[in-house]
Amino acid sequence: MKLTIISGRSGSGKSTVLHVLEDRGYYCIDNLPASLLSSLADRISSDAIGIPNVAVSIDARNISTDLEKFPIIINDLKNKSLPTEIVFLDANSQTLLKRFSESRRKHPLSSEAIGLKEAIDKESELLEPISVMASLSIDTSNMSLHQLRDTVKNRLLNDQPTTLVLLFQSFGFKNGLPVDADIVYDVRCLPNPYWDNSLRSLTGLDDAVVAFLDSQEEVQEMCSDIENFLQKWLPSFERNNRSYITVALGCTGGQHRSVYMCKKLGQIFSKQSSNVQVRHRELDQ
Repeated sequence: MKLTIISGRSGSGKSTVLHVLEDRGYYCIDNLPASLLSSLADRISSDAIGIPNVAVSIDARNISTDLEKFPIIINDLKNKSLPTEIVFLDANSQTLLKRFSESRRKHPLSSEAIGLKEAIDKESELLEPISVMASLSIDTSNMSLHQLRDTVKNRLLNDQPTTLVLLFQSFGFKNGLPVDADIVYDVRCLPNPYWDNSLRSLTGLDDAVVAFLDSQEEVQEMCSDIENFLQKWLPSFERNNRSYITVALGCTGGQHRSVYMCKKLGQIFSKQSSNVQVRHRELDQ
């Protein structure tokens, strides 16, 4: 029996996540007032609705004072010993602006006095009490609906929920940090294949780039250091009831070094666990 709370800014994909969960047998409630979470938890705990998994969506349409009290409400749920996870979806403001413009939907906080951009920014402030408590954050900026559905299935509906799901994600610092990263490594200090004209157009997945980075001693040292850190501390995260960890590795453009490192670390940890995923943010666009 578990309660999953889905939140995030409008246009980030909350409805898609709820639909995926509903298809998998979850009892789903959209736009539940946060103040009713405690009452819902009592019903779930008493098995009054006879369904093991419940998902609720809580967003900026809530009363603002209820959102401010969200940490208190969640602590109350913990006292009820009800397994609860919070999933927060978001996308960068430029992407949200584009999605609303293309769909011609009205933002729930916009009005004659409040424009779309201002409404999107205001929504971030209102939902901050929820976002900071999220056990899983998903950045949907560069995701298609299909990719978001796959992410939910892989990270939220894993067949072995008691086993830590480890995601290695490469990215380019020039495009900003991934908002869903738990641990971030900066690999921009490593030798850069970009400055070799024969490697510039390739990626860290290509054999020539792999051979170049394999031959660099400091690259191998950093990879070994990251591996040792994760080997030591991932069990502690798992003991602290973490179901998923996103390890992000960034270089300048997210094309060579970070891609290579993510692939290599993914291969190393895949030998120990079946729940290892690798994603390359800039290459997947």
